[in-house]
Amino acid sequence: MQRPSIRAMAVLATLGMLTLTGCGTETGDPAGRATTGMAGRTIQAHKVMQLTQVHEGTGMTLLEGPTFDDHGALFVVDVTAPRGEPKVLRVDVKEKTSRAVHTDSRGSYTSAQFSPYDGRLYLTDYAHGEVVSLAPDGSDPQTFFAGEVEGAQMNPDDIAFDKAGDLYVSDSRGLPEGEPRGRVVRIDRDGKKATVLADGLSATNGISFDAEYRGLWFSELTQNRISYLHLDAQPGTAPLHTAVRVDGGLAQTDSIAVDADGNLYQALHGRPAMIVYDRYGERLATIEVPARTKGLESATNVAITPGGTKAYMTVSGPAGGYLYTFDALAEGVRQSNGG
Repeated sequence: MQRPSIRAMAVLATLGMLTLTGCGTETGDPAGRATTGMAGRTIQAHKVMQLTQVHEGTGMTLLEGPTFDDHGALFVVDVTAPRGEPKVLRVDVKEKTSRAVHTDSRGSYTSAQFSPYDGRLYLTDYAHGEVVSLAPDGSDPQTFFAGEVEGAQMNPDDIAFDKAGDLYVSDSRGLPEGEPRGRVVRIDRDGKKATVLADGLSATNGISFDAEYRGLWFSELTQNRISYLHLDAQPGTAPLHTAVRVDGGLAQTDSIAVDADGNLYQALHGRPAMIVYDRYGERLATIEVPARTKGLESATNVAITPGGTKAYMTVSGPAGGYLYTFDALAEGVRQSNGG
């Protein structure tokens, strides 16, 4: 997620906030009909509900990290929520209601995901270089990982879990200065060992396993590209390569999700839309909010219902933070449920 500037990055790095905007009015086809164009079809998302308003204390709101728990509740984080205001919210998408489940005095949380190992909700604190975890009901906050990784503190953005519960984190180091110092970091599930898998990256942002857990897709915000890291690469082969170059114009590559067919859902910072690619880089579709919607500037992330195709996209701008829905191209799996 990134904003005004980019995900709450630059700002989060300094004080813990940044500059963005958000809001929206839905006018258009609520059925989400798709039209076909030269670059794949266009799928119109429709509004579910407004979750947040711009905070007086920070001048913005930025929703991120949508993820479902085992009971079908959707959790989201508000990156720029000030101390005392809801930083993690639980949403009942059927009833269109939400409630706060966690707040604190310092965290700037940019992603959320449930661990397959211990069932807790893990959050990345971008501003403080930490990963924290909560009980599923939002209680019992614990610091899972803090400190330097191979001599440098992280700016952790998104998370992907492997089947064993180890964490793979996109580290956006170097973003405020525009330097290629980003990394992909692996943290053992006990939080005791962290290893850099790739470095020299340009504001590493979204991260997700492919459908077979053989490698990681990750986006580089300031290069508008999606790269692929082979985790099972043979000795002497290139483990990392640029997979997709995103023609975003003024928009930049934010978070990534992957569905059961291996399709990539690339969120955009600076445009309330997502682009869907297949695993070979073919552009399949663009997910957009209605054309006349005002005040929405970024679509940061998406969660697809596990075992279903109903997708929920977090969208923010000057008018607030919203949840939009659309029909995904394939069923949701762990790789399309948070990050």
